[in-house]
Order: sequence, then C-alpha cells, then structure tokens
Amino acid sequence: MIKLASKYNSVMRKSYFLIVPLLIWGCEKTFDTVIDTTTDNYQVSTIAGIKDTIDLKVPGDSLLNIRLIFAPGSEVSQAYFDIYSSDNSKLNSSPLFMQEVITNVFENSFILERENPIGNYTVRFFASGNSGNTQQVALRTFYFNNGQDNVAPVISNLIMPDSIQAGETILFTVVVSDSNGLNDVDFVFYEAYNPDGVKVVNTQGISQFPMFDNGETQVNGDETAGDGIYTVILTFPATAQLGTWRFEFRARDRSRTFSNKIIHNIVVL
Repeated sequence: MIKLASKYNSVMRKSYFLIVPLLIWGCEKTFDTVIDTTTDNYQVSTIAGIKDTIDLKVPGDSLLNIRLIFAPGSEVSQAYFDIYSSDNSKLNSSPLFMQEVITNVFENSFILERENPIGNYTVRFFASGNSGNTQQVALRTFYFNNGQDNVAPVISNLIMPDSIQAGETILFTVVVSDSNGLNDVDFVFYEAYNPDGVKVVNTQGISQFPMFDNGETQVNGDETAGDGIYTVILTFPATAQLGTWRFEFRARDRSRTFSNKIIHNIVVL
C-alpha cells in the first residue's frame, strides 16, 4: 500500500499520516485527586455529594450537595470550591465558601442549569490552615448532561481540491455544528481509501485520522480554536499511488452518535 503523508510541525516537516497517533478528545478516563498539603495541618479524606454522571433528566440531579471531609486532627480555618464547565469556563463568579457543619466537615450546594453545556466538569477545592495560606487541596470530576435530547452533529462545507500532484501539500477543512453545543462534539475524523479501494491503516491499526479545531495554525493549519472549523494539512509523497483516492469525513458526539458522512474523491496525478 502506498503511504499518504501528513505535516504536523511548524517547520513544515513531512511525516506519514499512516503513523500519526489517534488523538482522543474528551473521552479519556479522569481520576479524582486529593492534593497533599505540607505547610498546614490538614488533609482531605473524602469528597461526597458528586456523582460520576449528573443528568438533568433525573429528578433532583440539578442540585449538588457537596461535602468536603478532612482527616481527623486537621486544622482548617476556611474551605471553598470553584466549578469549571466542559469549555473550561468558571460557573461561579466568586468562590463558593463552605460551612463547617461539624469538626473538619464542610458543606455547600450548587445548582446546575439546563443552559450549562454538556460535557466533563471539574470541581476544584481550596482550603486555608493556621498559616493563613490558601491552596488547592482536592478536585473532583463528573460528566454533566443538561437534559436536552441528544442530536447528532452535522458536518458540511468541505473544502478540498479535486486533484493534486504527487508530492504536493494540501490543506482541507470541514465545518461541524451540533445543536447540543460544540462542546458536545467529541471527535472529527477522516478515513482514506487508495485507488484500489483499500482503507489506509497505520502501523498502530488506526484508520480514523483526527482533524483539529485548536487554533494551531503552523501545526495543522487551523486558524481559530473552537469555531467549529476543523482542519488538516496533508502531503502526498512523490511515491504515492496515482489514481483516485476516496476520503470520508464524519464527526462523533459525546454520546457516540455519528454525524452524516461527506465523501470526496481526489485524483493524484
């Protein structure tokens, strides 16, 4: 099989996309973290009141009753938390201070709204000890479903040439939209088939190659991060098999629902 090449660095160095690793967006497993404190006498032992998945279709799920429990003997003067949504924006305008209901047990509540985007959320906890210094002491992650019915993403407006010379570099783009919000878009990719109809698979067994919306213009050609325009730069090597190559483009959301498919043929001359 002839290898098709991809460019992924600022000095436009060529590398074959058959060995490009798949980037996974937003689906990797996250782990809650308790951060060790060494300058003050306290240590978080438990974070309660936050489920792994919070769904507004489930009655009562909109209210988070959060409890932060410190180890016995801890000396905590103050604790609070901040909540960050899937687009990394902070939901609270000021720190959410927690009340000490019993010794070393702090509580507060927060209401999630339908308007908050679907995706992975992070709660960051902070505490102050006898020294008066405030530092992050723990974090908790969860997946939030805002209760809206899931709608598949849509791809459109593919820009890609119809023909190319072997050894030439091209940039192609596709527009992705999602009525559940762009934060619901998990993965945008393409698959390629050589003129013999054989799907391109790299040495790691990957055949779905990612497109990017991260604003890294010199790396992958994308101009603006988060605008729904996904981009890739590819170079067909001088030894590429001549003939008609088929490219198929799709997107997938966080519920693993796939978009429509765009098919485009490009002739390598």
